[in-house]
Amino acid sequence: MSSFPPKSRDLPPQGGASGLEQNQFLTILSREEALARFETALFGPGQTSDRGSQSRSLAEALGMPLAGDVLAPGDVPPFDRSNVDGFALRAADTATASEDRPAVLALNGETIACGTAPTLAVARGTATPIATGGVVPRGADAVIMVEHSSVADDGVIAFRRAATAGQFIAYAGSDMAGGDVLLRAGTLLGAREIGILAGAGIAEVRVTAKPRVAVLSTGDELVQPGEPLRPASVHDANGAIIAAAVTENGGIARFLGAFPDDEAVLEAAMRAALIDHDMLILSGGTSKGAGDVSHRIVSRLGAPGIIAHGVALKPGKPLCLAVCDGKPVVILPGFPTSAIFTFHDMVAPVLRRMAGLPPRAENTVEASVPVRIPSELGRTEFVMVSLVEAASGLVAYPTGKGSGAITSFATADGFLRIEALADHLPAGSRTTVQLLTPQLRLPDLVVIGSHCTGLDRVLTPLVRAGLGVRSLAVGSLGGLAAARRGECDLAPIHLFDAQTETYNTPFLAPGLELVPGWRRLQGFVFRRDDPRFAGLGAAAEAVEAALADPDCLMVNRNQGAGTRILIDALLGAARPGGYWNQPRSHHAVAAAVVQGRADWGVTIRPVAEAKGLGFLPLAEEHYDFALVAARRDRPAVIAFLAALQDPAVRQSLEEAGFTPA
Repeated sequence: MSSFPPKSRDLPPQGGASGLEQNQFLTILSREEALARFETALFGPGQTSDRGSQSRSLAEALGMPLAGDVLAPGDVPPFDRSNVDGFALRAADTATASEDRPAVLALNGETIACGTAPTLAVARGTATPIATGGVVPRGADAVIMVEHSSVADDGVIAFRRAATAGQFIAYAGSDMAGGDVLLRAGTLLGAREIGILAGAGIAEVRVTAKPRVAVLSTGDELVQPGEPLRPASVHDANGAIIAAAVTENGGIARFLGAFPDDEAVLEAAMRAALIDHDMLILSGGTSKGAGDVSHRIVSRLGAPGIIAHGVALKPGKPLCLAVCDGKPVVILPGFPTSAIFTFHDMVAPVLRRMAGLPPRAENTVEASVPVRIPSELGRTEFVMVSLVEAASGLVAYPTGKGSGAITSFATADGFLRIEALADHLPAGSRTTVQLLTPQLRLPDLVVIGSHCTGLDRVLTPLVRAGLGVRSLAVGSLGGLAAARRGECDLAPIHLFDAQTETYNTPFLAPGLELVPGWRRLQGFVFRRDDPRFAGLGAAAEAVEAALADPDCLMVNRNQGAGTRILIDALLGAARPGGYWNQPRSHHAVAAAVVQGRADWGVTIRPVAEAKGLGFLPLAEEHYDFALVAARRDRPAVIAFLAALQDPAVRQSLEEAGFTPA
């Protein structure tokens, strides 16, 4: 194991004495080399890859992989049997039969029902009645269906068609022959496989034991779901999502809880977990900052120790892979998207191999990217994307929420890869998208453009009616660009043209039609207890007061958003503190002000009221929709236009503080 990087305890400390000191990662490995080293340490020469097997009844074995080949214990069927209701006979006796000159045979004195053994042989010139599944008697080599015969009163039977040898007979072992391999090792047992085993008379099989995987989260800031948040705390999403992913990939997950950044407490928990489990997965504490202790503990848990700490991967650079006395120990990055992505990419293959499962099938599609996607040189980057359909084919929109976003996986259809030697992926590039699910369901309705809380009140009834809806917030200008390219059905916009003093219509390109939506009030928002804005009655006065105080921070909106255009017109050449803080939604603006990270911003009245913020009106906007005319007759578009006029939807908008057009 000398080829592995040295353990972190062997490295000299880096940085100063401050609490923010940052040691360097161990040697940064490529994704491929890190995974190869991890698998070699677990499954290579001298390592025991057999994690144990167990005997299970067929019902208990459902969904588990076979630990070894399963052989047929005997022939199936165990005897020659009839496939139809009819008569067992010798084919030669009917060789000349026809409609005009039927072959006449004598009936034998028994009827062979299913489950009864015959006692009489079929001699020349005779036939024996037989049911479907009945044992073909000695002497018979064919069966004729009852529909092709007629029985006379004197105990003879006439056949109007000739039979061929072997007709309607299933011979012993024709389905399964004793000693044949029925199912191979590693086969995942589903309903069909269970049926095969049962048909062969097998009641129990040996299956690969599911790996027991301990999952724990680390971080002083973590609070479990259902518990109230403390100041500066967040709910622990990683514990639940990683445990679920372990189960999906063949393991038995046990979530041990979240542990504070206390080295002694955490080490005791990790050592106890390794005693009772086959794998240990942590999240957080791997970035090698002063408060990150997990990787230091791992280096003490057993040989060979840390295999890789730092992978040229985005998201996922802080990933730490280790093998401690034959058991894999993984420390995933703390951010949810980074954690779950690196699990699926780097850990799931190893877990599935331990569980005896085949690798996940990779399903890919080709798509183009509508915008330039920047990347970091030297790191292979994986970008989550949502897929929509345009006339030119599939289009992949980056979700753009960052590795800390919990919803990235839920809203994405797949991910694309940007190679380590590229610093961006150009707009218009064709690329391969790896799907996250076996099947891709493209949305029935695609809405790309400006964000508004009122939009959900229109879209929710459509979703409840069974329509697939995709809504991407890229700003008014981004939505118009998507509409011009034919990548969406509707683009929500709220753009004011100063020359005509009208909203939206002047911005429509050929092929786009305006669909009126609703009116909404944009305004200056602030904390009600902020003395700088006390007693002010107009937004212009509040902006003047904010610009007069260098310590007064604003929160802006993303470039291309209609609200950003309104803000820039309001500020002119001024660039106050916080100008480059550019969240993508009205809720994010309000949250920044409520939490004191900013002192003022611009958002819509319903959001301001919901957050308890002071609100000074700036402008009543027209929030409308640019409709791609060529898509007007699509059923989902018709349903959307009908929803805009639905009395219940209009009432819901009014209750939320909007005025339907």
